[in-house]
Amino acid sequence: MEKNEIVSIQKVDIVNNSEIPSLLNRIRAHWQAKDLISRVRNLIYVDPSSACQRLFNAAIHDLREKIIIAGVDIAKEAAKQNKLPTIEKPEDIEEYSTAKLIDLAYKIGFLTRPDWRRVSRCYEIRRDLEHEDNEYEAGIEDCIYIFKTCVEVILSVDPVHLLKVEDVKQIIEKPTPVYPSETLLEDYKSAPQPRQEEICKFLISIALDGTQSEVIRQNAYKLLGMLQTFTQSQVKLLLANQLQEKIVRKGLERIHVLIAVSAGILPYLKQSYVTDFFTDIFREMEKTGHRWDKYKLHGDLLRSFQEVGGLLYCPQPVRSKIVKWLVFTYVGEVGGMTSFGHVRPVFYSDTAAPLIEEIIKTCKTAIAEDIKSLLSKDRDIKELCKNQFVAKRYEKLLDIIDTTVEKVENI
Repeated sequence: MEKNEIVSIQKVDIVNNSEIPSLLNRIRAHWQAKDLISRVRNLIYVDPSSACQRLFNAAIHDLREKIIIAGVDIAKEAAKQNKLPTIEKPEDIEEYSTAKLIDLAYKIGFLTRPDWRRVSRCYEIRRDLEHEDNEYEAGIEDCIYIFKTCVEVILSVDPVHLLKVEDVKQIIEKPTPVYPSETLLEDYKSAPQPRQEEICKFLISIALDGTQSEVIRQNAYKLLGMLQTFTQSQVKLLLANQLQEKIVRKGLERIHVLIAVSAGILPYLKQSYVTDFFTDIFREMEKTGHRWDKYKLHGDLLRSFQEVGGLLYCPQPVRSKIVKWLVFTYVGEVGGMTSFGHVRPVFYSDTAAPLIEEIIKTCKTAIAEDIKSLLSKDRDIKELCKNQFVAKRYEKLLDIIDTTVEKVENI
């Protein structure tokens, strides 16, 4: 047996014992049917370098097609934001160099950062193979790296049919409350950053538009909240910057805060504006009062507070002041005989109590210390808790925040 035949047999054995045959089977049917993949299957046993180059070329061609399917508008915006070559028409994407195309796919969101690094490394290996000489030939490790990356990251992944603004527009313009399907949520989740940004900007503009019907504005507002979980962090930051510009011109209004909470962007707004907003809420609480006989006013006040996130986004030190007001309202005051002739151990707002429990539960970790320290630091709370029945109301708050502080007994 000649030396070349021995080398070929060794190559065949190495390839067969590697992941490559199973990787090739994972390529989408769309590409399986093409002659290029058949040639790759044949070449891998006799010319690994050529097989790697051809498979990489197929992956780049597939990536180019996926970007065109996603839309020129998406590619244009991504190129503009990231200072890549200008895109105005599909032909511009066709003319993109391989390196720039990989960057564009990453900026659009088709490649994660780790995948972008892997594909870029494959491109470097392919360039080495194109200029190989007698001293360098693709080893099995090169083949596995290129095959694994190209198949797992690109050739086995279906094209993304992106959710469009027009699709969202049709949903919110229905004269009934919006209930997005799981398919819509999944499409939004898989949408690249520019498309998510476009959809959210549209929803925010509708929610702010006073000329729209109340149903449509509410649908836009609610859909923002439903999409929030899947909105990328970078998109939230861009949306916050856009909303911040409106705030600078008009001042922070309640509608801005409602939208910011729904879209998950309130933490990204300038905190001095947010502090001023919650300070106004605290002033309204003080004006209303925490005494039990104001119970008729407590419901609307606290539900309104919940709508803007309650204590969740409330900055210090105004948060501590609001917590103190909530505690006073919740624990009430020493009871006595009611106008109906009944004895109540504690007089407190029945309307406020369940709402305060809900507010505290949503933020209990952040405010636990504020509530626990009131007994030792606030003279009025300490005086109230000398009454065993009021003390039990305070204990109930401690139970809600799951504190390990000793129960209030025999103060």
